[in-house]
Amino acid sequence: MTDTTAATTASKPESRVFEADVARLLHLMVHSVYSDKDVFLRELVSNAADACERLRYDAIATPALLADDAKARISIAIDADKRELAVEDNGIGMSRDELTDALGTIARSGTKAFMDKLEAAKGDAGKGGDSATLIGQFGVGFYSAFMVADRVDVVSRRAGSGEAWRWSSDGKGTYTVEPVDVTQAPARGTRVTLHLMEDAKSYTERYNVERIVRANSGHVPVPISIVEKPGAEPAELADGVALWTRPRTEIKPEEYTDFYRTVAGQFDEPALTIHFRAEGRHEFTTLAFVPTSKPFDLYDPGRKSRMKLYVKRVFITADAEIVPHYLRFVRGIVDSADLPLSLSREMIQTSPILAAIKKSVTGRVLTELEKLAESNAEAYGKIWDAFGPVLKEGIYEDYERKDQLLGLARFRTTAQPEVRRSLKDHVAALKPNQTAIYYIAGDNLAQIEASPHLEGFRARGVEVLLLSDIVDSLWVTYNPSFDGKPFRSVTQGAADLAAIPRLDDQKQDERPESTEAVTNFIAFVKLTLGEAVSDVRTSDRLTDSAVCLVAPEGGPDRSLEKLLAGSGRAAPSAKPILEINPHHGVVVSLAALGDGDNAFKEDAAHLLFDEARVLEGDRPADAKAFSARLARLLNRGLQASKPG
Repeated sequence: MTDTTAATTASKPESRVFEADVARLLHLMVHSVYSDKDVFLRELVSNAADACERLRYDAIATPALLADDAKARISIAIDADKRELAVEDNGIGMSRDELTDALGTIARSGTKAFMDKLEAAKGDAGKGGDSATLIGQFGVGFYSAFMVADRVDVVSRRAGSGEAWRWSSDGKGTYTVEPVDVTQAPARGTRVTLHLMEDAKSYTERYNVERIVRANSGHVPVPISIVEKPGAEPAELADGVALWTRPRTEIKPEEYTDFYRTVAGQFDEPALTIHFRAEGRHEFTTLAFVPTSKPFDLYDPGRKSRMKLYVKRVFITADAEIVPHYLRFVRGIVDSADLPLSLSREMIQTSPILAAIKKSVTGRVLTELEKLAESNAEAYGKIWDAFGPVLKEGIYEDYERKDQLLGLARFRTTAQPEVRRSLKDHVAALKPNQTAIYYIAGDNLAQIEASPHLEGFRARGVEVLLLSDIVDSLWVTYNPSFDGKPFRSVTQGAADLAAIPRLDDQKQDERPESTEAVTNFIAFVKLTLGEAVSDVRTSDRLTDSAVCLVAPEGGPDRSLEKLLAGSGRAAPSAKPILEINPHHGVVVSLAALGDGDNAFKEDAAHLLFDEARVLEGDRPADAKAFSARLARLLNRGLQASKPG
């Protein structure tokens, strides 16, 4: 026995307590309501394949890591007598610290969200909720083993190391790490042994394991074999031929789905599959997928595209950002024949070849989305419902493709609030003399649909885009246009509706011009409100409401002003303009009052301003003053209603 081995075997196991989030997660896993517990095997096989790919990459710089065992492999061993299942790989392996870091902590910002969703899934289980799509979205797949095992042992030996270590836990709050004799460990790599629960002994049956592997991991780019009992010869389950290297005509839809689930770590169906081979100046293969459902961390600032980069089938990195940030929901791989195998992180950032690949892949993804939108509007509509707000980020992030992204955009409108419309269809329906694409942005669809700003547009049959995503207030500020028509907010500047006839032309002709009394009252309101507003003027956008607030012509519209002010990044650039409907009954009645009612009219002026604020979802400017004015108004009304 060597000195190293003697020291190793003499050491005692070190017991540790799981990080708080891991302890909570393990409890949820053990008591989870997942109907498909088969997920654990797919997760373990995926981890093993990642370890093999990591070794292939590290061996480019250090060939000695491969020693005399260059071919990657994954083996699944089952033992019905002991009720054990083991997944072993000859990948990179883990050191003691790596075992602790990888299996004792979770350093993912999405962990809490995952656990919250898991707890919610438990509550929804009896209501037919689908909780089987949760695992795999937050890097917690290893812990799914505790759904079927009452103890998990992980023995690992890092490539090139003379030491081996065992990590062991029953999933109840603690784990141990101890050294083991290298003769009890893989020559290189990791062995994960599951001591199965009584109700999980079916996972020691070959046909069951074979079914799961073929269904979920058949296209992992590492060969997979099974050993049915100790001492038996291994039998091949998967040949490790990368799916993307095969011709599209030979690949079945279900094979694409299986590979998508492996590479994306999700259980939904891919909404769009994009598989192509580029030849010419640069040669590469792309297999990309657009998911059906959005992941929980879609809006996590640190989230990346998660498309894997291969060079000649050697995994290089998952952080190459093959597609731009606004396509971060896309999953898949790119395999280049032109990039050097020794590609470093610095070269990834500066490589002109990779820049050309990124441009080509991004263009192809957008083109395929365009084709789907044209050929199957319903299928594209589902993609837009899930990822539309993210795609709209590209309108201001990617100026080169701005027009293409605007063409892909779909909007709810005042004409068809239940149907998403393309800008092409919208522009085709513009009214005579309409020179702009009108929109209104706000916090939620119901609120903006009820906005008084829309009254004059509805009266003329002018369709207005209803923008309720938070990103909408940003991209419209970049002054985009579509088909030569600029975008214009209905809450900013003059409405300029005079050139567009109302649908009820006769009623419009019968409406009297503003009287001198109304004009004088509007001037009185302006004087009363003073610096609270930048102007008070008559409105041609109001038909039913008495007042509304609009933003000046320059600067942000009302929605963006509130967004910036609420975030603390900027104060409103200008005081709002109060627009008054000169034909509204309340306005006409107030204008008819004489100078002896100036105190009452002052109260009314402030109340009209507060009414406009409330219509936008804001509070009155001064709640105490608002209450006092309202009380005086009600008292006057009650006094006037007394008989005699």
